[in-house]
Amino acid sequence: MLDGQLSLDSLLTALPDAALVLDASADAAIGWNDAADALLDLSGTGGRAVSGHFGAALPHFIVFLEEVDHRGAAWTRDIELPGAPRCEIRGRPLPDAPGLFLIVLHDLREIDRHAQISEAADLHRAGVGEWKRAQHFFAELERQNQLILNAAGEGIYGVNADGKTTFVNRAAQEMLGWTSEDLLGRDMHALIHHHHLNGDVYHAQDCPIYRAFRFEQVHRIEDEVFWRKDGRPIRVEYVSTPIYDHKVLAGAVIIFRDITERKENERRLHDAMQEVADLRDRLEQENAYLQEAISSERAHHDILGQSPQIRQLLQKIDLVARTDATVMITGEPGTGKALVATAIHKDSHRSRRPLIHFKCGSVAPDAVDAELFGQMRGAYPGALRDRPGKLELAHGGTLFIEDIEELPLDSQGRLLHALQNGAVTRLGDTRAREVDLRVIASSSAPLDDAVRRGRLRADLHFFLDVFPIACAPLRARPEDIPALSDHLLRLACKRINRDPPIITEGTMQQLSAYHWPGNVRELRNVIERGAILSTRGKLVVELGHGAGGSAPGPVEVRTEAEMQQALRDNVVAALREAGGKVSGPGGAAARLGLRPTTLYSRLRALGIDREEWHAPG
Repeated sequence: MLDGQLSLDSLLTALPDAALVLDASADAAIGWNDAADALLDLSGTGGRAVSGHFGAALPHFIVFLEEVDHRGAAWTRDIELPGAPRCEIRGRPLPDAPGLFLIVLHDLREIDRHAQISEAADLHRAGVGEWKRAQHFFAELERQNQLILNAAGEGIYGVNADGKTTFVNRAAQEMLGWTSEDLLGRDMHALIHHHHLNGDVYHAQDCPIYRAFRFEQVHRIEDEVFWRKDGRPIRVEYVSTPIYDHKVLAGAVIIFRDITERKENERRLHDAMQEVADLRDRLEQENAYLQEAISSERAHHDILGQSPQIRQLLQKIDLVARTDATVMITGEPGTGKALVATAIHKDSHRSRRPLIHFKCGSVAPDAVDAELFGQMRGAYPGALRDRPGKLELAHGGTLFIEDIEELPLDSQGRLLHALQNGAVTRLGDTRAREVDLRVIASSSAPLDDAVRRGRLRADLHFFLDVFPIACAPLRARPEDIPALSDHLLRLACKRINRDPPIITEGTMQQLSAYHWPGNVRELRNVIERGAILSTRGKLVVELGHGAGGSAPGPVEVRTEAEMQQALRDNVVAALREAGGKVSGPGGAAARLGLRPTTLYSRLRALGIDREEWHAPG
């Protein structure tokens, strides 16, 4: 038995792989070599059964032994030994020794290494030429791939699963200003994608490129920012796609293009379209304003008169019109302050642009800012569209602010700020728009008194009161009344389509002697009323109580219904005098200075029947 044991030990020692002799009936190893001892620690088991080395794989090992016993030899790679490398296990029974098996364990790592050595040996045996051909093949393949990547107009770069750069094509290097040496092996996000355009930090976990290889998602981004090496941003659009190596996620490839120029062109186009829209809004507002100005009675005549006050006024207009100085016009209501503003604008270099009129007292306090500064859609309930204010409409022209003391104090402060800075910000907007305009303001109240009573800001008063012009009341220049009366009478008769009656000397003396608390505006109303009431070719005026004297007296104010009744009574009286005859010589139309067709239309409009002019007087 000793000789047999020595023969067995010699056999096991001679084997290059781990080997042992297993006594299946005793579940014990009766011999093993050093390799098996290193693999299974057989000498340190203290008599532990061999089956204890197989753990959960023991059932597979028992089946394997039965196959060895039945077939005479067998092998398997399906049995994994706990704590040991993966092995190929071979077994065969010992001859003339029932129950004894030779078990050989081959380390699969060694088998793979041997296969690689064999392949290398085969290649070596094939000669240097074959090796060079293989090297050339792979070099050519890499060169073609690089040519394709570098020929692409888009920037292309790749990152591995750690976010480190693996390749960068030439277009990417040129767009970013980085070289491949700068980028390869480094965190691409930290170099080119670290901040948003507004300066906020761009965290890697929020980056779609990182999400591409972390969550295996394709991301198409149409507008983001990459940062060049020189610190300048470029606007980019890109596609980030995950890439795989043998079905294992390996990283991502990013294809991007520089859209900075396109975005700049889009911005310029948007600004141009916005400018066109703003200009369109301005033109629409100007057109509406000018149409209103054309139909307004205040601009239908020029400044008339030969009094010293008027001559001095015209001299001041000539002095200031050709400058851009701010003008403050003062005077009682009805003295023609708007006419003075119009005359200054017409004689200025801004006359090609409109004179925009803003009457402070005619706008509700909560709508003043929108009218004066403009609005954006949604700035407040009811703001349904963008609309420029009077300051914008006056750009290049003149803004006439009438009754400045009627402007709310808050709006006065915003107006002063806009005029001092030459810029206006619409309600609901954050963008200031430059304005170039000339300001003419007027007030019917003494300015010092308005400041003292808190109706006018002192700083706005000082800003506007650069060149003061005072309009004298009509009672202070009675020598201008004849020219004004004649002019106003022609305008009134043109509107009511009749020939102007004669202003007798007595009537003119009556007009010149009146106090005129309403100034030229009151004179216009008196003349127009007289043109309607006068039927015998002479102007008849009604100046109220005290007419004809020098003492002032209020003019009797009639309602519209009273004026219509007076007109009706006048037509009926003319028909009675003409005996009911409408047209022809001596007819009612001739007596009224009307065309027959006009009188027929008026009869229908006033509802005058034949019975009325036949009725007893």
